[in-house]
Amino acid sequence: MSDNNLKDWLNKHQITEVECLVPDMTGNARGKITPADVIIKNTEMKLPESILIQTVSGEWTEEHDDLVDPKDGDMICQPDPSSVRLVPWWDKEPTAQVIYDCFEPDGVTPHRYTPRNVLKRVLKKYEDLGLRPVVAPEVEFYLVKKSADHHDELEPPVGRSGRPESARQSYSIDALNDFDPLFEEMYDFCEKQNLDVDTMIHESGRCQMEINFEHGDALDLADQVFFFKRTLREVAMRHGVYATFMAKPMEREPGSAMHIHQSLIDIESGNNVFSDGKGGYTETFMNYLGGLQKYVPAAMTFYAPNVNSYRRFAPDIAAPINLKWGYDNRTTGLRVPLGPPAAARIENRFPGSDANPYLAIAATLACGLLGMQEKAQPTEAFEGCAFDEGIELPRTLVEAGAMLEECDPLKEVIGVPFATAYAAVKRAEYEEFAKVVSSWEREFLLLTV
Repeated sequence: MSDNNLKDWLNKHQITEVECLVPDMTGNARGKITPADVIIKNTEMKLPESILIQTVSGEWTEEHDDLVDPKDGDMICQPDPSSVRLVPWWDKEPTAQVIYDCFEPDGVTPHRYTPRNVLKRVLKKYEDLGLRPVVAPEVEFYLVKKSADHHDELEPPVGRSGRPESARQSYSIDALNDFDPLFEEMYDFCEKQNLDVDTMIHESGRCQMEINFEHGDALDLADQVFFFKRTLREVAMRHGVYATFMAKPMEREPGSAMHIHQSLIDIESGNNVFSDGKGGYTETFMNYLGGLQKYVPAAMTFYAPNVNSYRRFAPDIAAPINLKWGYDNRTTGLRVPLGPPAAARIENRFPGSDANPYLAIAATLACGLLGMQEKAQPTEAFEGCAFDEGIELPRTLVEAGAMLEECDPLKEVIGVPFATAYAAVKRAEYEEFAKVVSSWEREFLLLTV
């Protein structure tokens, strides 16, 4: 869809307002709300580039003036017409939402700090090889009781039964049905936005759910996850609860993941290059898998982007803790699902649901690309329970960030300027978090040390 077609679309749907969105480093929406007639006259938008390097709490890094011009100049932003969608929860007047791509002041060069541009950069490297990645995200989340006090521990909400869940309800249909009105509206809003959501299940945590997306183009699926998170939060609030994508929102419940299924298609032939067509796997598959395994530690800051993320990686709570891979083995971080040759794929189980979908998808594809370039070989497939093996992952955000900074090959694929800024932002977030004195410290240290 061209800019002219975008304008036609706005006119056709009698849109009066447009949410002009830029996904930031956290994966949340920045931008402006603009009258549609302004967009129809001129699609260009300007935003200060510094919004892209804010911490999750809205603070700045110590390196701020080294990363951007101190005078805080503007980026040039242009809409991607293919991303335009209705805002179905805003029924007072017809409203649209569209994702804008950001450029340097010359209006041509993709901006170095935009997560969507990072994914586009990685996808271009695949295109140059005649390959097209296909992905399918699975996003977990919790519904929780509303609370205005952030000191309160999170609790499951009350559904149609009038009672909150008191036990884990893995794959329970009745537990899902307890929130039927919410999920029916969620599916309705997703349909109006052309979001390819598929199966939903009840996960193992209390009021923890998972939504699966149909497989497809990597950039489009990243956009869809971005829109879905906005949608679910809005729907949940309309029904008097919160939806959270925190990686570990409750101490005694499992964390939430964003598993990413991935395969590669030869653009010319349309064949899955992971499959040998006889039920086996190609050398390309093994190299790709070897790259994922080799570069997981350096990419972990993209899979686990927040201080809370690392609470998810602990033994016996259904999250991977080491670099093992296996066939149809859900205890490993890299799982090769069973299926027909055309569906040969790898499931990356490391990303949390709090991950920025653009960066998590870009990172996993970058690791696989490096594996193919380096002819990396994976270890032998792991048999048994990988949870019984040792922890091999970074345990904190600052440790993961340091691993990224030391990994030149991954930084080069992602983009060195972005990797440098991202590491600085995450370092600042960790330092801010480290200032907080927790209730655990007061309970066990106040009168005993």
